[in-house]
Amino acid sequence: MNTTTASRRRPRPACATGGQADGPQSHPAAGSQIRTAAAEALGTFVLVLALTSTAVAASLAKSLGGSPYGSLAVPVAGGLALAALAASLGPVSGAHLNPAVTLGLAVNRRFPWTYAPVYVIAQFTGAIVAAAATWGLYGNQARTVAALGATYPAVGAGPARVFVAEAVATFVLVLVITSVTTDARVPRAVAATAIGSALAAAILISAPISGAGVNPARAIGPMILNARFTDWWAYLTAPVIGGALAVTTYQHILTRGSAPKVKESVTEGSEPT
Repeated sequence: MNTTTASRRRPRPACATGGQADGPQSHPAAGSQIRTAAAEALGTFVLVLALTSTAVAASLAKSLGGSPYGSLAVPVAGGLALAALAASLGPVSGAHLNPAVTLGLAVNRRFPWTYAPVYVIAQFTGAIVAAAATWGLYGNQARTVAALGATYPAVGAGPARVFVAEAVATFVLVLVITSVTTDARVPRAVAATAIGSALAAAILISAPISGAGVNPARAIGPMILNARFTDWWAYLTAPVIGGALAVTTYQHILTRGSAPKVKESVTEGSEPT
């Protein structure tokens, strides 16, 4: 079989932020796998550090040249961080930075399973190191008072509500990620901004109920160092399910769709209708 024709028929696995063309190859070299894993670990570290350090600063009423952070600082910090990472690391690893993204794509055959374990391990490693860095930056109060910015259920929120909140918020995030990175009609220049905005929206949706994990690595990493695992299974499984459903929804319902257009007919001597 002609190799050029075969390569055209076999699309590259979709990445989270760089589009199909920037995603890992189906048969990557070992060096490529190391680079992408390093990018995922570093990117997740930066993302989780932005979220946990901002959450800790807000809890401890730390200020930045003025009033202390409010609760809205967390979605702003997370959205800005993810937008920057999407733009910078997308061409390297796809900038998944979230096991829900990696596994959601893999389940739907849009990302190679050979890469998935490496990505997930790198993401959890980056998140744990970020929680440790937050602890180091803010001292013991970061753990004893602010729980290292870990996500826990709100008062009165049972496991079922936490599960649903995490699944729905992650569905929103991953649906946007999949839409803007795998559809060639979406300008690549807006993809990073859209993804960061989606994370901010997902945090605003779920924070009052679950604390807004929306990412198993972001949720479990700080929990490990804080040594408190309330409803950990919901933070681990719900985002993965929500992410997989989002990719499935886009792939089987929304892909190749287009907005309806008005058909214009022009006849001689008449205006278009």
